[in-house]
Amino acid sequence: MSYDFDLFVIGAGSGGVRAARFAASFGARVAVAESRYLGGTCVNVGCVPKKLMVYAAHFHDDFQLSRSFGWDVEAKSFDWSTLIRNKNTEIERLNAIYEKLLLNSGVTLLNGHAKLIDAHTVEVNERQYSAEHILIAVGGWPQVPDIPGREHVTDSNQVFFLPEQPKRVLVVGGGYIAVEFASVFHGLGSQTQLAYRGDLFLRGFDQDVREHLQQELLKKDMTLRFNCDVQSIDKQADKSLLITFKDGQTTEVDCVFYATGRRPMLDNLGLENVNVKLDKQGYIAVNELYQTSESSILAIGDVTGGMQLTPVALAEGMAVARRLFRKEEYRPVDYNLIPTAVFSLPNIATVGLSEEQARADGFAVQIFKSSFRPMKLSLSEQQERIFMKLIVDEKTDRVLGCHMVGPDAGELMQGIAVALKAGATKQVFDDTIGIHPTAAEEFVTMRTPSA
Repeated sequence: MSYDFDLFVIGAGSGGVRAARFAASFGARVAVAESRYLGGTCVNVGCVPKKLMVYAAHFHDDFQLSRSFGWDVEAKSFDWSTLIRNKNTEIERLNAIYEKLLLNSGVTLLNGHAKLIDAHTVEVNERQYSAEHILIAVGGWPQVPDIPGREHVTDSNQVFFLPEQPKRVLVVGGGYIAVEFASVFHGLGSQTQLAYRGDLFLRGFDQDVREHLQQELLKKDMTLRFNCDVQSIDKQADKSLLITFKDGQTTEVDCVFYATGRRPMLDNLGLENVNVKLDKQGYIAVNELYQTSESSILAIGDVTGGMQLTPVALAEGMAVARRLFRKEEYRPVDYNLIPTAVFSLPNIATVGLSEEQARADGFAVQIFKSSFRPMKLSLSEQQERIFMKLIVDEKTDRVLGCHMVGPDAGELMQGIAVALKAGATKQVFDDTIGIHPTAAEEFVTMRTPSA
């Protein structure tokens, strides 16, 4: 049968663009449809603009720190509108780059909402296109619970376009986005509270890491509310928001930012027209080749409910392109030892197993920990401390996990991830000469296991 395209990609986010570009470079006829954000969540309302805002927030500490090094710097004010305007300009530049990358690769770019008509047909802007393979890469969407006053909530898309900085903000959630934006708002001078229904944020991370970040945020005078859930939100006459918690406590803020998870963006996708099954959580179910229950339709990225990280979607997009159109180069994605970072202030970065995971998996482990004040703060009164931790298999000496809380943790952890991927042992770490004076050298000088 003759098709209009060999591959039709629904969604021009990181994974979709990667699959489309490389499939086209392998000689396939490829189309991509995107109705919202060229470049997807990461570029437009995710990792990239968030990191820019984290940089902005960190200047508060840098200005204070500069005085201890002899600089007479006075930060008179912060202008939210300038940050948002410059952020928007940068995102527009990146959108243009993504468009150029697709078009230069020979991909047909369709601006509009794509809907599945059948297993080989997609409709965009009232026109139908046939394809041998269809790839769903539409990502996720912010999810806000159905509580009284939810219409007053700012979600993780809207937060990047707030017209003005809130003076008082309540951040609700306990994951990456909640912790990161609590740091951003607090660093930029907003009176910030973080509320989470669990005992402690960042569930799934190493317990020592979670507790260390908690203490660092408390040092910065951020208000943390654990085992705390919002019952209702009421808008007051002065436009402030009155928050009532389920335990009866109340607080008044100017903005309620919800970061309570994301759902797969399946709205009006036409799944009822095809045999694509969902899992119990509502994500598209796929096999190890990213095929859905409709063999001609594949899915990758956040919409499948896997690790919701941009580099993971990129790897999956590449795997799909290779398997379909360059089989001799196909390699399955290895989901072991994927590094990740939380751009809170201070940063978190980790790769491999937490202590809790290692013990649950049956490993007998040695734990190496270190906590110290960074050299950069030695001339100041700032009391922030770096935390580092290694999880080592007693039987093989292999390093199972590496964790850090501190400045530029993500930059440092990327290199360590390579070492762990290569199977580095603790002896390899010990035999590696450190770079002095750096914080990173601590990872190769920890010799005494913790009790």
